[in-house]
Amino acid sequence: MIGNYERNSNTPSIDIILKIAKVFDVSIDYLAGEGQFSTYDKEVLQRIEDISNLSDDKKKYVFDFIDMCLRDDKTQKAYK
Repeated sequence: MIGNYERNSNTPSIDIILKIAKVFDVSIDYLAGEGQFSTYDKEVLQRIEDISNLSDDKKKYVFDFIDMCLRDDKTQKAYK
């Protein structure tokens, strides 16, 4: 059956798509290659989820650090 999906000779039902998404712990959008986070790998998505569960103080610390790294990277690229 999976070979048929890969060769595009058959399309999975929505029930099968949901089961596949649950097995791989991804969204249906991710499976379809659509949506905001479809290009992110599972590790990045897990980090985003972990950060969203932090306290507000710790989130601010993480975001300040990320902002600093992004700013420095943009500055370095501007002077190359």
